[in-house]
Amino acid sequence: MTTVRLPLFPLNSVLFPGLVLPLNIFEERYRAMMRELLKTPEDEPRRFAVVAIRDGHEVAHTAPGMPDQTALPQRGPTAGFGDDPLKAFHEMGCVADAATIRERADGSFEVLATGTTRVRLLSVDASGPFLTAELEELPEEPGEEAGALAEGVLRAFRQYQKRLAGARERSLSTSADLPDDPAVVSYLVAAAVMLDIPAKQKLLQAPDTATRLHEELKLLRAETAIIRNLPSLPAAELTRNPTSLN
Repeated sequence: MTTVRLPLFPLNSVLFPGLVLPLNIFEERYRAMMRELLKTPEDEPRRFAVVAIRDGHEVAHTAPGMPDQTALPQRGPTAGFGDDPLKAFHEMGCVADAATIRERADGSFEVLATGTTRVRLLSVDASGPFLTAELEELPEEPGEEAGALAEGVLRAFRQYQKRLAGARERSLSTSADLPDDPAVVSYLVAAAVMLDIPAKQKLLQAPDTATRLHEELKLLRAETAIIRNLPSLPAAELTRNPTSLN
């Protein structure tokens, strides 16, 4: 088992290997993380781990406000994640390699990173200014018939894109070159399909590429069928207009 200790960045989203992650850093705990990463020489990877939040808040309460006007400000690396941060996060995440870390005049950071390797969360350390974690690196196994499954997933994905474009009443080009590597296909589709965090997390945690592709094929067919019927359903305008939380 290969383990590594890295800074930990919890998000309300799932990062997949090969996918780009832009970040706007403004909380002090993550500013401290970026300042530490900047100490790494430019010719070496500036790595941190991204995990999806299971139970908690991506941004800590820094002042009373909505939805709870009585919420007390929270400080420190575990703010928003409860007494046991390990339980607040999904068990599997992805290492991110920060290609760009740019500090703004106000001390915030603009970061552009790329997912690289899946990891399993073993423990969380909250003793410093930001969370760090011990992580097990997970190899990507191909599984059986991954190549054939990837071809089927790409066909289903193109149909999904066409249906989605029609539901939004706009054109969506599907002529762009798509990858033919099964693992890359599986991660690209997992990131692109409109699914909630538990569904995306399940795809990230698939034991091998073939299993992930098989699950994506079922999801794409189901989502495409739903989108195809949306125009005839009541309140179909919800698919065309922005949603307000008010």
